[in-house]
Amino acid sequence: MEPLLRVVDLHKSFGANAVLRGVSLEVTPGETITIIGPSGSGKTTLLRCINYLERPTGGHVYIADRLIGERWDGSQFHPLGDRELAKERTEMGMVFQRFNLWPHLTALDNVTLGPIRVLRKPVDQARAEGNALLDKVGLAHKADEYPERLSGGQQQRVAIARALAMQPKLLLFDEPTSSLDPELVGEVLNVMRTLAVEGRTMVVVTHEMRFAQDAADRVLFMDHGVIVEEGPPVQLFANPAHDRTREFLRQVVER
Repeated sequence: MEPLLRVVDLHKSFGANAVLRGVSLEVTPGETITIIGPSGSGKTTLLRCINYLERPTGGHVYIADRLIGERWDGSQFHPLGDRELAKERTEMGMVFQRFNLWPHLTALDNVTLGPIRVLRKPVDQARAEGNALLDKVGLAHKADEYPERLSGGQQQRVAIARALAMQPKLLLFDEPTSSLDPELVGEVLNVMRTLAVEGRTMVVVTHEMRFAQDAADRVLFMDHGVIVEEGPPVQLFANPAHDRTREFLRQVVER
């Protein structure tokens, strides 16, 4: 099967600090990839470079064999402008650590804003689809509530519904439970497990090892800006090939 996402030799530096050092990966349609690793290993930067919230220093990103963030004129690559980038980002739904909901809009309005303004959907259609998505994440009864009246877990589920409303080919999750109280983590992970079972194509940066084991088709372990090891969850967690992976997993289990 042809990959939906292809990342080729991606580099990202901030001044003298090389955060990504030649990352390459492929994700096939319907595959759920989880990325684990210590803080500062480059996981979040990788996601932000995939959807060009950060411009890579080097390397290229392709969605369904279409170059993202750049154009090739036959002799060299040229970066796209902000307007062109915004259009391309609609193919990649991003769910952040912080929910980034508009505080002055209801849950339903947060979900429907993008489809109405960017996808130019009729308001009635967008609202019907938005209500269906809120129902999907268990929040149909909260459609008219403002974010300040929602728990952290509820806000993150609205953020997932908002990402789904844009009908993206790929979903990117940047530690979506890291800002939640422990008792609220499960409700968000359950929605994500459902999406994985449905065959959504997802790349998930997470510190939730149980989710990485249970829901992922493949797990990537990153450290110091490179992918150290990858493989099926049962292999990577039970019998990692690299000492650095074993050390990280031992520390996580002990915590």
